[in-house]
Amino acid sequence: MASQRPGIAAWPKPADIFPFLEWLPGYNRRHLKADLFSGLTVALILIPQSMAYAQLADLPSYYGLYAAFLPPAVAALFGSSRQLATGPVAVVSLMTAVALEPLAVAGSQAFIAYAVLLGLMVGVFQFLLGFLRLGLVVNFLSHPVINGFTNAAAIIIATGQLPKLFGITVGQTDHYAQAIARIIAEAFHFTHWPTLLMGVFAFLVMVVLKKISLKIPNVLAAVVMTTLVSWAIGFEHKTHVPMEALDDADIRTLIVQYNASLAEIDRLANQRARRTAELDQARQNDAALQIIHIRRDLDIIDFQNAQKSRQATMLRRTLNQVLMDGGRTASGETRFFRKGGRPPEMTAAGSTWRIEVGRAALDTEALPLFCGGKVVGAIPEGLPSFTLPRIRGSVVLTLLPATVIIAILGFMEAISIAKAMAAKTGQRIDPNQELIGQGLANMLGAMGQSYPVAGSFSRSAVNLQAGAVTGLASLFASLAVLATLLFFTPLLYHLPQSVLAAIIMMAVGGLINIEGFIHAWRAQWFDGAISIVTFVATLAFAPHLDRGILLGVALSLGVYLYRSMRPKVVDLSLGVDQALHDAVAHGLKECRYIDAVRFDGPLFFANASYLEDQIRQRRRTKKDLKHIIIGAEGINDMDASGQEALALVVERVRSAGIDISFSGVHASVMRVLKRTHLYTRIGADHFYPSMKSAISAIHAQTHTGGREANCPLTSVVTLDANPSAKGL
Repeated sequence: MASQRPGIAAWPKPADIFPFLEWLPGYNRRHLKADLFSGLTVALILIPQSMAYAQLADLPSYYGLYAAFLPPAVAALFGSSRQLATGPVAVVSLMTAVALEPLAVAGSQAFIAYAVLLGLMVGVFQFLLGFLRLGLVVNFLSHPVINGFTNAAAIIIATGQLPKLFGITVGQTDHYAQAIARIIAEAFHFTHWPTLLMGVFAFLVMVVLKKISLKIPNVLAAVVMTTLVSWAIGFEHKTHVPMEALDDADIRTLIVQYNASLAEIDRLANQRARRTAELDQARQNDAALQIIHIRRDLDIIDFQNAQKSRQATMLRRTLNQVLMDGGRTASGETRFFRKGGRPPEMTAAGSTWRIEVGRAALDTEALPLFCGGKVVGAIPEGLPSFTLPRIRGSVVLTLLPATVIIAILGFMEAISIAKAMAAKTGQRIDPNQELIGQGLANMLGAMGQSYPVAGSFSRSAVNLQAGAVTGLASLFASLAVLATLLFFTPLLYHLPQSVLAAIIMMAVGGLINIEGFIHAWRAQWFDGAISIVTFVATLAFAPHLDRGILLGVALSLGVYLYRSMRPKVVDLSLGVDQALHDAVAHGLKECRYIDAVRFDGPLFFANASYLEDQIRQRRRTKKDLKHIIIGAEGINDMDASGQEALALVVERVRSAGIDISFSGVHASVMRVLKRTHLYTRIGADHFYPSMKSAISAIHAQTHTGGREANCPLTSVVTLDANPSAKGL
């Protein structure tokens, strides 16, 4: 075979484009059996978890099934890990809700459309990173930052499920502490005890079965048992009545005001959309005055919308707190009174009734009332529609920061678990190929109405423990989700919402890792501090989680730049083991005439002046100095600023009557010195292969006529002359 000509890239092998071609040819019946069992096992967890995570993203629960349909199979076939289980995950779901909250009302059609568009954008970004071999960009998220953010997000997610667990409703808040205070207050007065008991029962089932055996699908067992109980006892007890059936005029007024607020919000949203389109047109026409007027109008609209949104939130909260008693008249008509206000002659109809207030306007002709617990409800049967999400430039720009954070965060989660499993299976994990797999999963998933997905720690661990051999295990899990969408969605109608909350809280419990803070602090105190600050900031900025993680990234980069600007510069002297050590750290005596300096780090624009300062300081403090040797073993790179600083150091040192030499210069640095002719100016005889050889060469010259009786570097000369001696 002819050898490849230099300079021409090799054609990619088919397996590089389609990774599944590596393991598909050797696939056999034993592999099929293992993958089928693993896929079905993961599906038993994936189906209820995905529905719970969709609600965490403020989407209807069945959108979790859409996100669990295509993405797991695509990621498994085009990624490098054979056991990684992709799909909806807690942190990405929460980040999705946070990113979309300013754009549309949670759960609305616009909100769903933006969630699907966000999934497409995340996929495109991940795919491009992988295709361009830029997987190293994820290193901007350091492990201390990830640890701090993940712990905070886990707490936010868990506490965010408390309203569903207690059967209460808490409106949107601007601060996390405010949300916790409202949850406590609402739970104290309005806890729905059957809902709480159902959630606690689900917790007990999952915990007990998990302790008995990890092979038992504890999540599925909890779902099946609570759904059956919910159906048997009529857990969901709801009805629809005309607003006139409410006896209290104040409640009816609140409903009218709430509907009016939502109508005004819709009107403002439509008006903003029109003015935004006009702004785009004005920009194309370069109409500066018109642009100013439209921007002023948009600011007014945003202000009015914020006011109406706050009003709607307050009205929603008030209506959710209304408790009513139902009563039947002698003619069989049912009317509803404020709690304790039912006339004694009326027969009681149900227990405590409440108005089911969602994000949409209330139908005054068929007002939804309930006196039971909340369930998943009707799920559309069949497959989602396969379409390309509508792309709008202004929305894309708004979602771009969240896209980058979710894409990198989701990939970090995926690659971490993939590498952990690879350590056990011996697989080779290619981060760039994994980015391509995750990107394609999100892109193709978005065409099937999926919101952003990522690799799951818990389901991947189950996949590995169940014996998955190849990516076909995830394909079988996807087929199980497909079967559920086609045939089994009616069985999920009576699944209590509090059980989904319990599933999420159990899952995110594994994300809390206190040991991560201790480990980071032990490694470097500033890493521990960054992790703690990221944790506290994420909680403080919640629900704006991106601010917490961006602060962590900024701190990490700041510490990196600070350390790069002030690399370690030490004076060397001979220790008792006949090796050169940091003289200050080891308390060693230094030579009066020779200063052996080691510079640890690249010499570039950010720290070039620091080297000058260090050498200047040594010239001031060491009055008898005759020769400086710079140990360049740690200088692995040098730019133009570094070269200029080095030339200035050489010039000033020699102008002061002190000579200067270099030892252990890297080949890359030597090339820079020769190209800029600094090598010639310094002199070829002033470069040495090692610090000891440099000391040996100049020791006699610097000590001639000197007054130093016992130079600590004298032994270096002896050792250099006798390489068999101790220490060499």
